Order: sequence, then C-alpha cells, then structure tokens
Amino acid sequence: MSPVMIELLFRSLWETVLMTAASGFVSLVAGLPLGLVLVATDRGGIAEQRWLNRVLGAVINGFRSVPFIILLVALIPVTRLIVGTSIGTWAAIVPLSIAATPYYARIAEVSLREVDHGLIEAARAMGGNRWTIVREVLVPEALPGIVAGFTVTLITLVGASAMAGAIGAGGLGDLAIRYGYQRFETTIMVAVVIVLIILVSGIQWIGDRLVARLDHRA
Repeated sequence: MSPVMIELLFRSLWETVLMTAASGFVSLVAGLPLGLVLVATDRGGIAEQRWLNRVLGAVINGFRSVPFIILLVALIPVTRLIVGTSIGTWAAIVPLSIAATPYYARIAEVSLREVDHGLIEAARAMGGNRWTIVREVLVPEALPGIVAGFTVTLITLVGASAMAGAIGAGGLGDLAIRYGYQRFETTIMVAVVIVLIILVSGIQWIGDRLVARLDHRA
C-alpha cells in the first residue's frame, strides 16, 4: 500500500476505536443501571415493582429487536438533533450507543441474577438497605460477569461501527466499502480485515485478563 493509504488506514482505525470506546462507555454507564433495575424490580427483588419491570423490559426488548442497520437509519433525525449532522464518526456514536445500551443491560441482568440469593438475604438480615445491597453484594459478586459482558458488547460495537460505515460514519467499515469494495482494492480489504481481527482479539484478551483477575480476587 502507498503511504497515503497507510495513513488513511490508521485514521480509520482511530475513528473505529473512538466510536467503539465512546458508545461502549455510554452503554456501560446507562446499561448497568438498567440491568440493576430489571433485577431489583423483578419478582422477589430488593425493590419489587412488577409493572415497572414489565414496561422497562418491553422497551429494552423493543430496541433490541430492531436490526442495527434499520435503527441506524431510523435514528437519523435524532442524531441530527443531537450532534447537528447525520454523517461522520460522532454522528455514528448516537445510534451505536442507543443500540448497545439495551443489549448490555440484558447481559448485565444475566450476570446480576447469578448472584447467590443467600448473600442478598444475609445482607438484608444485617440491616443493609437497597443501595448497600447493590453496592456491597450485587455488583461486587457479579463483577466478573459484568466485565465479560462488557467485553462482548465492545466486540459487538466494533462490528456495528463497521456496519455504520455504509452510511458514511467513517472508520474501518467506511474504508473497506469505499476502497476495498467499490474500487476493488483487494489489498485494502485484506488490510482492514486483518486490523479488525487484531483489534477484536486485543479487546478479548484484555477482557479475559480482567475477568481472570477478578475471579482470582473473589
């Protein structure tokens, strides 16, 4: 590849990392509390509210049921309202975040449900309030699963960010479409695939190491 294309490849990699990191952060900040609410408000939860659980679950399932490429297009007015444009890296972060948040909420919910109910009851018996149970029992006990789920979410976002390249979001997906596919530059396509494999493998390796360390501490 020419120096220009190498520079373009690195710039596209940075855009993909930016999209993945920003939307991943939003999904963590918003998705984990949603998962906690789903667990807490379910039958037998520490703050049982079945109606709230059903409504919230229905909303989350509704967003999760829409294919990302459709959601990407459907949210164009919202994206334009928030960032002032519907194309580019920052514009892609909006639908990526909205798609990843309910996805991660369900993953976090699964991890939180696996916490031994006996520990929760013990915390209650010792006078722990709801916030104490969440802070001292639910989150610490489910942390390895929460981190593992977040790792999966980040990897999913890498693939989604590449898909967002189809509508001019930038990143490796846009590079692969514009040069690898439309201009039949096989070298570019192969380079993008290799970079994506390295990126995903790196995220998975870091996630696995963190989970192993948390399991060891537990």
